[in-house]
Amino acid sequence: MVRFIFWRLARTFLAIWALASAVFLLSRHDLDTALRLALPDAASQTGAGNALLPGGEQAALQALRHRFGLDLPVFYVSRGPASPAGIRPWHWHGRRNQYHQWLRALTHGDLGTSFRTGETVAGRLRHALAFTLPLTGSAAVLAVLGALALAQRLATAPWWQRPLRAVLVAVHGLPLFVVALVLLLVFANPDVLDWLPTYGFGQANEMSTSPGQRLADAFLHLILPVSALVITAVPELTLQLTAALQQELGTAYATTARAKGLSEAAVVRHHALRNALLPTLAQIAEFLPALVAGAVVVEVVFALPGMGRLLAEASAARDYPVLIGGLLLTGAVRLLALLLADLCYFWADPRIRWQS
Repeated sequence: MVRFIFWRLARTFLAIWALASAVFLLSRHDLDTALRLALPDAASQTGAGNALLPGGEQAALQALRHRFGLDLPVFYVSRGPASPAGIRPWHWHGRRNQYHQWLRALTHGDLGTSFRTGETVAGRLRHALAFTLPLTGSAAVLAVLGALALAQRLATAPWWQRPLRAVLVAVHGLPLFVVALVLLLVFANPDVLDWLPTYGFGQANEMSTSPGQRLADAFLHLILPVSALVITAVPELTLQLTAALQQELGTAYATTARAKGLSEAAVVRHHALRNALLPTLAQIAEFLPALVAGAVVVEVVFALPGMGRLLAEASAARDYPVLIGGLLLTGAVRLLALLLADLCYFWADPRIRWQS
């Protein structure tokens, strides 16, 4: 068990390091545009292309390069200019390069500094996660519990099985932004049902409201975004688990359980469910990172100051330190979700424990 977890963790961290390194090195190819956008008068230079900036602005650009350590070589080695013979020699830069400095800072939990605001990336991500974690966490729990409850009922073939299956298939085909916009137009529209707030989450003055009022405000603002994520996630999980349960109910051990006098619901709950969960565990592992990606759409639609809006704004402004930190966090969630799926397989299937 310990060796199993150790090797899974080792492979996970190795994959995260490779992902972070690839994103970092790829981002170095567009730094000139990113730094121009970070200048105070960047809005007037968006069409400047690669032309040289005037003297004062060129000095400001060079100061930004020095401030963020971008005047160093990118990697440990690089190729120099071509010689008259057409040969481009390799140069060794040692540890004085951008990648080494970034990697060393990363091992200490320092993700860098935002080009756009000058704040630490870790601080910006922490502030965004304070909104995104409740959103994605509650959506994940509700979606999994809802899928488990619906699949167990559908597996017993009630009379409403076919209509509900048709509804689930129809909802599964809808894009997330369509579901979010429909909820927004129906439940937060003064002309239809003005029941729930839409915008302004996190903008209330913390000094003028009590903790209870802030909690109630957060709950009301999260109802529609969480509902959008749950509605789009439940159909796929439910249909997959229902198919697996129905297959297990046709096996010999399920027939034996029925012969002992157990009801269909008891056979599903106590015998078929654990085996049916095996193919669903991998689906849940894919579902968790998909929620993080879905948060990008939901937070933009509902104007939530979370990871989705942060990454969208960082991408538009080419704020690469924030973008790299967000992608690194998203990749880590995906890889750790796969690790969690491996551990759940280890728990659910005794054959894996015997082989390890």
